[in-house]
Amino acid sequence: MIKVGIVGGAGYTAGELVRILLGHPGAEIEWIHSTSNSGKSLSDVHSDLLGDTDLIFSDKMDFETVEVIFLCMGHGKSVTFMQEHHLPPHLKVIDLSNDFRLNRAENDFVYGLPEVNREKIKSCQFLANPGCFATSIQMALLPLAGAHLLDEIHVHAITGSTGAGQAPSGTTHFSWRNGNVSVYKAFGHQHLNEMNETMREMMPGFDKPFNFVPVRGNFSRGILASVYLESELNEEQAVDIYKDFYNDHPFVTISANPVDIKQVVNTNKCLLHVKKHGSKLHIVSVIDNLTKGASGQAVQNMNLMFGLDESEGLRLKPVAF
Repeated sequence: MIKVGIVGGAGYTAGELVRILLGHPGAEIEWIHSTSNSGKSLSDVHSDLLGDTDLIFSDKMDFETVEVIFLCMGHGKSVTFMQEHHLPPHLKVIDLSNDFRLNRAENDFVYGLPEVNREKIKSCQFLANPGCFATSIQMALLPLAGAHLLDEIHVHAITGSTGAGQAPSGTTHFSWRNGNVSVYKAFGHQHLNEMNETMREMMPGFDKPFNFVPVRGNFSRGILASVYLESELNEEQAVDIYKDFYNDHPFVTISANPVDIKQVVNTNKCLLHVKKHGSKLHIVSVIDNLTKGASGQAVQNMNLMFGLDESEGLRLKPVAF
């Protein structure tokens, strides 16, 4: 059994992570750290876990008792954590923030998108889990980048309210979010950096604009990314490229029919629908922002890092209705 510690256990991603790991046949949670909730039962904070576990939040972190830790803290806090703690040489780290996603000389974290970096992930010690929007959008683009067929990219993508985290704010309050849709960070979202980096690694010299307009949705979880670009491929050629690229990746499916968020909520799936409209290739990508976009992908990466089948513990059923 892989012994697991979780740092920052009170947020949405930590709650999802615990839910998945409790059903994982090859992992066991040793401790969950939360200074503000120390001594409380997990189900006092994550009510969906009531009856599933007797685990208690702790204000202590015993790194010698675990083989991997998941960092589920706010953005900017993982850098500080790594600077302030001397970790044992055997310990693997999976960070769910955006602190280590970009390549830097001083950064020895591997970018944890399995559909690109599977072999690197298998042998790494430190892993940076991708962003939720970045995961969904990159899934729509990876086959074209791999075939050096990218052109100017246009993305319109909508996410659920859980993508903003558990801390309340004006734009996550129910009375504002319900029955409402809004654009935010148009053409300047933080996930653009990691997406551009991946595209340029796969297609050296790519310098076309990457236009991304993110939207806040009036639902709890899930992402739908609508991606289009100019392409000389016909539809059959494009679909073949996508099927070939994802042939041995268990969580990605190319659908002949339009896809929707309810097909993926509560799962680690990514569903893609590829369609040609005149000169433009249109790709729709749907994921759950809390699973494939965060905690599910983190467990997928843990599986790879410890030599397990990457789908272990992740055969989850979508809500459907």
